[in-house]
Amino acid sequence: MPTGVIIAGGRSTRFGDADKSVAELAGVPMIRRVADRLAGAGDPVPPGAARASGGDPVVDDLVVNCRPDQREAIGEALDGYPLPIRWALDDEPDRGPLAGIRNACRAASGEYALVVACDVPFVDPSFAETLFSDAVDADADAAIPRLEDRWFQTTQAVYRADATAAACDRALDRGDGKILAAVEELSVVRIEDAIIRDRTSEHTFTNVNTREEFEAAEARLAEHV
Repeated sequence: MPTGVIIAGGRSTRFGDADKSVAELAGVPMIRRVADRLAGAGDPVPPGAARASGGDPVVDDLVVNCRPDQREAIGEALDGYPLPIRWALDDEPDRGPLAGIRNACRAASGEYALVVACDVPFVDPSFAETLFSDAVDADADAAIPRLEDRWFQTTQAVYRADATAAACDRALDRGDGKILAAVEELSVVRIEDAIIRDRTSEHTFTNVNTREEFEAAEARLAEHV
């Protein structure tokens, strides 16, 4: 299985004064809710509810990427997590998710890393597992979903850790902080919209950036928990 990677180093500027990664969503810090779904640790919310709650992880271990000032609070949120955790701290904060992915891939123990953002509380672990299979079966550097709007979902994707870290380094050295600047250098399996919808629902990509989106996520959780 891949190493799980959670990217949490953003400033949450649209969320207000609080760090959204540890904001309690229906009583559980959001990053813990994401991490639990990858571990199959008791989160019976669709999509992928059976896998998310069935005690069957889709990753071997977890790497958390964050700023140094976030580590204590995130560490408390992940206390008692059933899988090994390593930290990939941003030695140069505020360089964006490209630097976060680079740092996390450097820390990954497996050949591949399943990268997810800290603000996708309904990430579908079964779908994530299929992305890993897509990458391995094609011997590709990445498997990345692409929705009908043609946007790549680069923070819910599988990457070959070494190749991706090197491509991120080159992009950052050029002064290009966009994730796609690194992706363009990789061999990529594109998972198109029709396949995505056959495997899961759009809720796997639901992210929480604002207080309004946070409240909507709480309302959705209330329907299932």
